Amino acid sequence: MAKTIQTKREREKAMVSDMIALYCRKQHGIKDGLCADCSALNTYARERSDKCPFMETKTFCSNCKVHCYKADMREKIRAVMRFSGPRMILHHPVAAVRHVLETKNEKRRLENCNEA
Repeated sequence: MAKTIQTKREREKAMVSDMIALYCRKQHGIKDGLCADCSALNTYARERSDKCPFMETKTFCSNCKVHCYKADMREKIRAVMRFSGPRMILHHPVAAVRHVLETKNEKRRLENCNEA
């Protein structure tokens, strides 16, 4: 189980980093790397994922009902998600589809656990 949780953490961090990079590229015109604000947001989001005590029982951060981000960072990550979410299918189709499928499977798994 620990390996699965670690894999989930790594995939979540990779997806969030990709979304922040897409946002930074399109909104701030950064072609390589991240601007200072997006870099700070990326670091913060990755640290939150590493420290998440709910990783085993939740789906992915984008679906989490527990908001562990500070208010200002939560607003920034929401802006990134609103912008990048729909665009991920064009920029990273395999990762976007995998994320959707894994989220659905995880929700189904949790529903089955709750029914048992």
